[in-house]
Amino acid sequence: MSEGIKDKVAIIGMGCTKFGELWDKSMEDLVVDAFTEAIADAGINRKDIESAWMGNQFTEENSGHSALAFASTLKLEDVPVTRVENMCAAATEALRCAAYSVASGACDIALAVGVEKVKDMGFGGIPRVIEDLAVFGPRGRVILPNWTNPNPGSFAMMAIKYFESCGIPIEEGKKTLAKISVKSHHNGALNEKAHLQREITVEDVLKAPMITYPLGLYDACGVSDGAAAAIVARADIARKLRPDPVFIKAIAVTADTGESLMYNEYDYTHVVVTQQAAKRAYKEAGVTDPRKEIKMMEVHDCFSITELVTYEDLGISPRGKAKEDVDAGFFERDGQIPCQPDGGLKCFGHPIGASGLRMMYEMYKQLQGKAGKRQIKNPGLALTHNLGGQPNRAVAASVLLAGKLLREAIRDSAGRTMVYTCCNMLVTGCRISNLYHRY
Repeated sequence: MSEGIKDKVAIIGMGCTKFGELWDKSMEDLVVDAFTEAIADAGINRKDIESAWMGNQFTEENSGHSALAFASTLKLEDVPVTRVENMCAAATEALRCAAYSVASGACDIALAVGVEKVKDMGFGGIPRVIEDLAVFGPRGRVILPNWTNPNPGSFAMMAIKYFESCGIPIEEGKKTLAKISVKSHHNGALNEKAHLQREITVEDVLKAPMITYPLGLYDACGVSDGAAAAIVARADIARKLRPDPVFIKAIAVTADTGESLMYNEYDYTHVVVTQQAAKRAYKEAGVTDPRKEIKMMEVHDCFSITELVTYEDLGISPRGKAKEDVDAGFFERDGQIPCQPDGGLKCFGHPIGASGLRMMYEMYKQLQGKAGKRQIKNPGLALTHNLGGQPNRAVAASVLLAGKLLREAIRDSAGRTMVYTCCNMLVTGCRISNLYHRY
């Protein structure tokens, strides 16, 4: 019987660059910036790192197929380094590998970095490269002979089918999606690291140029450069290194079998791998009622419809009822479960290999009470969701959980039971030994 990694690994340091059109920054510059913040936050030396992973997708344009550029940039001597790629979920994959290496006992401290330089490629959006075909291996040449970037069209199909299945008129559905974008822009305007730091209105969204009906310009995330990093350590070591480490409770990654793409039974109203990853993560973390237990989250809002459907796939909103939650302000920063408190992909843009760790960076700061103007009152159980691929062929979906405020029963020297509250973060759980309170 597998045990999972709950409470075995903690994040002890994180870093994140500003995201945007960073023409004056190379891939190496971004890696150094994110790593420098992370190692300073962790309070350790570079030589303390025993293994490292880099998440990145567009290899030839960025860093090559191996991790050599990553290792040489950070001067990681005599340290095993590995480059990983799982499309848009590459950064979370890097964190998963680092966390599992520590949990296995192979090392005590490991590094995960996600980075992408997209703006220098000369494309207006995500470039079409041979890697898009390669995700299917040899059969990709057969089933996708005229492959082009399918993202706007496939998610627009999801919007149409979702509205139809829920009996929502398209124009009414567009207003709901607009509220999601307005919410994210409101939060992003408070974040100095976001690419887009401007408030917008529902009217702005509805009048914006159309990308793929019914999705307009403000329904899609932008294209950006950026990097983020996390340093993880064994739980016992983490407690000695800092008073507020974030303990990992669950990381779940699932991959689509390809059946949704090959057959026509798929209804475009849900993403199977998100549902599967959430189910596995909840089980490992001990979550039985996510709508009541989760207190904040960052989800993969590549398009506004993706965020709407993800509310339901994660078990937060009842099936077909996400619109009601949006209209009620359920996911606003002062709502019951704040979603995208940093502005999300909508305001940061989407440097493919960096987004997953950027999400975790926000949850990490929120749980430590260091999110500045965006700080959520009484942050508790948190979640991040990182999706790779399209609705009908999601390559990977990952769910991380981070929580806070777990109760422990402890006996004193006289054998009396005392109940304390300790700060514990679910997925990075924050256990702050000097913040116990006696009841």
